[in-house]
Amino acid sequence: MSSELIFILAFVVFIFAMLAIDLGLFAKPNKPVSLTRAAIMSAVWIALALLFYLLLVNYGGLLHHIDTFATLKQVNVDNGHDLQLNPGDFTGSLKLYQKNLGIEFITGYVVEYALSVDNIFVMVLIFTAFGVDSKHYHKVLLWGIIGAVLMRFLFIFVGSALITRFHWILYLFGLFLIYTGVMMFIERNKKEEIDPAKHPVVRFASKYFAVTPEFHGSRFSVKVDGKRMITPLLLVLLIIEVTDLVFAVDSIPAIFSVTKDPYIVFFSNIFAILGLRSMFFLLVNIIDKFRFLKIGLSALLTFIGIKMLAGDYGERFGLTTFTSLIVILLILAISIAASLLFPKKETAA
Repeated sequence: MSSELIFILAFVVFIFAMLAIDLGLFAKPNKPVSLTRAAIMSAVWIALALLFYLLLVNYGGLLHHIDTFATLKQVNVDNGHDLQLNPGDFTGSLKLYQKNLGIEFITGYVVEYALSVDNIFVMVLIFTAFGVDSKHYHKVLLWGIIGAVLMRFLFIFVGSALITRFHWILYLFGLFLIYTGVMMFIERNKKEEIDPAKHPVVRFASKYFAVTPEFHGSRFSVKVDGKRMITPLLLVLLIIEVTDLVFAVDSIPAIFSVTKDPYIVFFSNIFAILGLRSMFFLLVNIIDKFRFLKIGLSALLTFIGIKMLAGDYGERFGLTTFTSLIVILLILAISIAASLLFPKKETAA
């Protein structure tokens, strides 16, 4: 068994183990998740992402079973890297490659984690529109994240295969990200609303399945007069899955601007998604306070789109992965600081 396969299998086992721990920490029947628990788990996920970064920096060569300079050179080319490798110094070249791998991972993680905040805005809107009791949030989000992990896996490796075969797709991604960033800025003050009765997912489910209008605790389906029916809670879960699918159209191309390595794209996505649930409970009551975050995210998407269009020319002029990480962190820090320093004035009654 190659080190590459062992690395991937170990990561999959890690995902399931952490989901089990996450469920054990959060699953308090009929009780909303407390701010303290959310803060603890958010800190745990961030710490684990940083530890994984260190793992890549020190043992990232195992990911592609790199044991010779020839293999290292081939992987460097296949994943779109332009590292200056020294044929006479395999150890030094491998360290350089692993350091770059770690920076790509942490940059992709920050991008995905930041874009996940916009997802939280929509989740809050969905739960509110359907009148979901806060004590059921944790179950819906747990299953939602499991579904998101599976969908991202398919998205990422299909996207990687397309990019490998049709490199020009990267330029389409870049244009799309710039368009998304501009539209996000234009519509930043638009009040979003969800009409449960008219939502496409609700209309589809109501047409092909028996749906009960009442909630039945935390159950997704229930038997009524001997007939199996789905509950509104399952509809909420389906809507969240569809919403994540829409968000993936933005976030996955954004990370491909950082790295072409499908494993790094997958790892950074999964760490951000697994931390999304705890971040939701941490920010759910204060998300509206970040009034300039939409502007920051629009600037982030536009910057990433420009970097993607620049291609190799960007790196020649200093727009490296590390530089991109600094710019992204600055954009987020400025938007959050501005939100805290200049809060929205409350309208008098």
